[in-house]
Amino acid sequence: MRLLLKCIVTSLFFLLPLTAYPEGKFINPVTDVCWSCLFPIHIGGGNVTPKHKDLIKYKKKLLCHCHGDLIGVPIAFWEPTRLIDVTRTPYKLMGLGGISIAKPGLNRGGVKSTTPEIASNSFYHVHYYQFPILNLLDLGIEFVCEDRFPLDIGYMSEFDPFWGGDKWNTIINPEIVLFANPLAQVACIADCGASSFQKPLDRLFWCAGCQGSLYPLTGNVSTHTGGIQASSLLVHRLLAKLHNWHVLQVFEEDNYCESHSSYRIKKSAYKTQLTYPIAQTKGPCNALGRSDLLWGIGKTYPYGGEDFVYLIWTKKHCCLDPYKIAKKIGTGG
Repeated sequence: MRLLLKCIVTSLFFLLPLTAYPEGKFINPVTDVCWSCLFPIHIGGGNVTPKHKDLIKYKKKLLCHCHGDLIGVPIAFWEPTRLIDVTRTPYKLMGLGGISIAKPGLNRGGVKSTTPEIASNSFYHVHYYQFPILNLLDLGIEFVCEDRFPLDIGYMSEFDPFWGGDKWNTIINPEIVLFANPLAQVACIADCGASSFQKPLDRLFWCAGCQGSLYPLTGNVSTHTGGIQASSLLVHRLLAKLHNWHVLQVFEEDNYCESHSSYRIKKSAYKTQLTYPIAQTKGPCNALGRSDLLWGIGKTYPYGGEDFVYLIWTKKHCCLDPYKIAKKIGTGG
């Protein structure tokens, strides 16, 4: 199955035209990507784009050294590396043109309307793709820093028996019990305010900012107030789930040599950009937990605009070794 999915993804990238589809869209790197979200770029502790406010504070570090390399210059920037789509229809790959790889079956998602006094409930499926745009576009930056992982599908909630079961998640994530109390939830108010100013609080890892409770890590949203709110919450949950599985790696503040996996999500290492149904092409991109009132108005519509695709930007560090770059340029690779 994994080999089949890889063939589908690769074929779509090279064969499908970069145009909109009735339901779903294959991302157009020219018109659907907010390229200003690459900034700010830090080189040697200095910010080369001072008008941008970063999510992470950097110490002024002029030089760096990694094992086996010469002295280099530390560099940090944001890189678009993943796609996550949030859909009501099982097996429908919204980020790959809306194609279906199997019959939907009975496990459909959707929003359950309740009385006006009570928030609606919803359930969505999510799909996670490795999508290294800089590498795929072959912009000549790959010899500097960006990841060289392949285009691939890494996760589909349809194959995860725990994505639809809140009770089962209490067993595999027992910390839910610790945060299911008023005091822990009140602390999330601070995270909501900080996230809205693009500075989510990593220590409050159980909070999802203004989007609701991060736990349980399932597709059930008990306080659904809108498609943008629910989908951005589920993007956050999926990233946290993949951290629980030690799938994702991030860089620590002063580490410019290698990333490390962590059981708890480091929220400040990610920001998101909506690419479907209406692409958010102007910055800034959104910190995890940022209020959708600041960026989500007018980004969804009935009948065709109720599923979502997000581009995930990750904070990238590297130690820029001038000798290594000169050697690669000289050898043509």
